Amino acid sequence: MITPEEAVCRIEAKSLDQLLHPTFNVDALKAGEVIGSALPASPGAAAGKVYFTADEAKAAHEKGERVILVRLETSPEDIEGMHASEGILTVRGGMTSHAAVVARGMGTCCVSGCGEIKINEEEKWFTLGGYTFKEGDYISLDGTTGKIYKGDIKTEEASVGGNFGRIMRWADQFRKLQVRTNADTPADTENAVKLGAEGIGLCRTEHMFFDADRIPKIRKMILSDTVEAREAALNELIPFQKADFKAMYKALRGRPMTVRYLDPPLHEFVPTEEEDIKALAEDMGLTVAEVKAKCDELHEFNPMMGHRGCRLAVTYPEIAKMQTRAVMEAAIEVKDEMGYDIVPEIMIPLVGEKKELKCVKDVVVATAEEVMKEKGEYINYHVGTMIEIPRAALTADEIAEEAEFFSFGTNDLTQMTFGFSRDDAGKFLGSYYSNKIYESDPFAKLDQTGVGQLVEMAAKKGRSTNPTLKLGICGEHGGDPASVEFCHKVGLNYVSCSPFRVPIARLAAAQAALNNK
Repeated sequence: MITPEEAVCRIEAKSLDQLLHPTFNVDALKAGEVIGSALPASPGAAAGKVYFTADEAKAAHEKGERVILVRLETSPEDIEGMHASEGILTVRGGMTSHAAVVARGMGTCCVSGCGEIKINEEEKWFTLGGYTFKEGDYISLDGTTGKIYKGDIKTEEASVGGNFGRIMRWADQFRKLQVRTNADTPADTENAVKLGAEGIGLCRTEHMFFDADRIPKIRKMILSDTVEAREAALNELIPFQKADFKAMYKALRGRPMTVRYLDPPLHEFVPTEEEDIKALAEDMGLTVAEVKAKCDELHEFNPMMGHRGCRLAVTYPEIAKMQTRAVMEAAIEVKDEMGYDIVPEIMIPLVGEKKELKCVKDVVVATAEEVMKEKGEYINYHVGTMIEIPRAALTADEIAEEAEFFSFGTNDLTQMTFGFSRDDAGKFLGSYYSNKIYESDPFAKLDQTGVGQLVEMAAKKGRSTNPTLKLGICGEHGGDPASVEFCHKVGLNYVSCSPFRVPIARLAAAQAALNNK
């Protein structure tokens, strides 16, 4: 009775979330007691026992327990505990905080920024809604609404029927935008490909360094005083990084992957536990006091705007060399083993100046040429950058002379344009909504008036000096329907989002094409 076009346009893209994540049993939920609410950072329902550290969460999961990880805030060091959890609850953080972004990537339920919680991680308890919860107590989280419940509420797994596949096939016929995923592991990659991802738009390499056998090596590199010592530590990491890239290239089966080089400030990698500090001191032939002093030196007043991103590679070019070697060797080896035509896409983060990009790009190109010469095989590869600093958008015509692609990192671009910390803005944005200053969270729905101007300007300026420039977006806005429509209108080539948001982006891209013929 209606056309496929009408069918595709009638479905609210965001409603697909309900098909892809667990939900609470309706009858069980009626008996549930709401004890608090915060930001619905990653959809789905989860119930489990409370644990306060990543190690304890992992250990409990291995014993067969369902786990809810409760933290003041998460960092990349918590990644294994997050993988082991059914749900994640944080006291601090917004919609694009570490917990929110990583949880969405894994398809794990997350409620973030619950400032009402009083937490003591050392003594392993927190209070909320008049109750005190200790390690091993049950709570339940609804990441779709942001509600937190007392006790163990029964959940039901999502089930996707044949009609879902039919709608997705129609959507793919109509859309112009490609849809990629943000993924850092082979498992996330496999999942995203099943959900229709056409490649990886953002592989965050720092998440690959936190395994127990890798973190000591990256710490050794950070605390080394000489280039030679840093290179020696980094050379130990190459086999690990290369193995990860090879596994992801195989999971992609010839689809493209954009690899972002090391981005976070180095202090995120240094040890905080006394045992880890002692082990590192012993390994490096230093005293515990010397290791602590070196770690303290890395402290910055505003690390998110400090020594991170491309600034790390400018200071320590050996980091970019190691990562280039790993990417290029992995691509050549998988091409030879599997026959896939792999074109590595290397992304330099946090660039704000053309010369800065050229400085790091020269290191990348020299290393890539060296690897290809050693392997006796030439493959095509691209070097591009993330546009996430307002200055980069303003000087995009100059930067495009050195870049083969731009990927808009709209999480940081929003943060720097508004002057809001994406981890802390949740504390006051509620007042902004009630006073009708803003209608929605600018970290969840792209601010088209301000940040959007910078994206549109950078797209036009970039293509004015480099007509073949490929444009994408890899901030969390890539999975928001209104933001996807904006990306379609300004002529981007692709959007990239968390694996479980890929179907939403596919449907939203089709609706954008049909509504803006």
